Amino acid sequence: MSMIAAFYNNKSILITGATGFLGKVLMEKLLRTSPSLKVIYILVRPKAGQSLQQRTFQILNSKLFEKVKEACPDVHKKIVPIAADLNHSDLGISEEDMQELLSCTNIIFHCAATVRFDENLRQAVQLNVTATQQLLQMASQMPKLEAFIHFSTAFSNCNLEHIDEVIYPSPVEPKKIIASMEWLDDKIIDDITPKLIGDRPNTYTYTKALGETVIQQEGQNLNAAIIRPSIVGATWQEPFPGWVDNLNGPSGLIIAAGKGFLRSIRANPMAVADVIPVDTVVNLTLAVGWYTAVHRPKTTLIYHCTSGNFNPCKWTKMGFQVLATFEKVPFEKAFRRPNADFTTNNFSIQYWNAVSHWAPAIIYDFYLRLTGRKPKMTKLMNRLLRTISMLEYFINRSWEWSTNNTEMLMSELSPEDQRVFNFDVRQLNWLEYTENYVLGVKKYLLKEDMAGIPAARQHLKRLRNIHYLFNTVLFLIIWRLLITRSQIARNIWLFIVSFCYKFLSYFRASSSHKA
Repeated sequence: MSMIAAFYNNKSILITGATGFLGKVLMEKLLRTSPSLKVIYILVRPKAGQSLQQRTFQILNSKLFEKVKEACPDVHKKIVPIAADLNHSDLGISEEDMQELLSCTNIIFHCAATVRFDENLRQAVQLNVTATQQLLQMASQMPKLEAFIHFSTAFSNCNLEHIDEVIYPSPVEPKKIIASMEWLDDKIIDDITPKLIGDRPNTYTYTKALGETVIQQEGQNLNAAIIRPSIVGATWQEPFPGWVDNLNGPSGLIIAAGKGFLRSIRANPMAVADVIPVDTVVNLTLAVGWYTAVHRPKTTLIYHCTSGNFNPCKWTKMGFQVLATFEKVPFEKAFRRPNADFTTNNFSIQYWNAVSHWAPAIIYDFYLRLTGRKPKMTKLMNRLLRTISMLEYFINRSWEWSTNNTEMLMSELSPEDQRVFNFDVRQLNWLEYTENYVLGVKKYLLKEDMAGIPAARQHLKRLRNIHYLFNTVLFLIIWRLLITRSQIARNIWLFIVSFCYKFLSYFRASSSHKA
């Protein structure tokens, strides 16, 4: 019998961010392994034209929850949506709902956050810092609360090369930042943002670091723990391989490459792709919740959930596996791209110019206009290049994360819990995982089937031909400029033309002789 699964039975659990990628998988695992849990409260932002019950029904009727319905037939009764908005000072929760949460909640999993790298500082502070502070104030009023589990990121201290499982000194007092966001106007905030975030790459990592400090300062009287996952990717094993429903992490790059929009990317060939499957993160999370509530550590423990220390996979290796082997499994089955020309250099380590992507997009849009269709490629390419530019910081660096607490927790689990709540990534086969990831992107994220393969093949063929055409024209233009400026280039050009002429003459003479 799993001690962790038994622990969550008869518990009332509050999950923030339950409508997000990580929150859904967390909710699914809880319901599947602990079907006797009392209730899961989920904070849901009201949406025009759709009730909270409709949104919950939509989530539970997805492919992700198919196995849950077998273990927990009354799953809809176990989920209680609470109208909330993290942009409000009191989280936008009604007085009646607040009283129920305060009197009943046993465990809190705080997953909600903005993960946008280009989020403006005011919004990032509100969602990642202020909302955390407000939730802690709620938690301090819950007499039955046993554990408060907060999700941060392994990159909250990415300005360091080696990161320990500790809360580092905050770059600034969080309360001062929160207060300043209330009276500074947007223009001033935008102007001071680069100075405030310093050597961190974006507002996301900066505000997640501030959020950890808030936990340290205002969660001292709670049984709290912090989980720092790295780049969260598709499921590895549970409830089935390859499930993913958002564009974060590698998913966007997989789509761009598979659809023919992306042919090269600038990356450090020695950098480690610290991707961690979402079900691994969830298994660690539930183990941390159990350990925090049962063993009640004296201090707030931080758990790194990363793959680089245990089972490193470099970007070059991941790129080579996805792209060079697609004829065997990934892209052949997923995108059916004929005559692939992807190599490790082409995908992972070639330094490229944005023009080589942007100009073919203009040509393709011109073709769409000629055929009476709406141009869209330039817009898509601009979005893609902007996304890649935000990822460059992370795909050109490697970090070392200590994992003492994570390894300690692993040793505390029984053999049954190690099986049911497996978070040991040393067992992960990267080739198999990447193949399932690519197939999952197509099936669950893009919602495509095999019927669209012929049209997709023609689309990719057109994109490839445009790319080749543009590169050829660009080469000829550059070569023509060189010829006008360099005697050596002119001599080489004359040699090539002479050689081609002689070869054609020989071929023509040979053909006439045979005739």
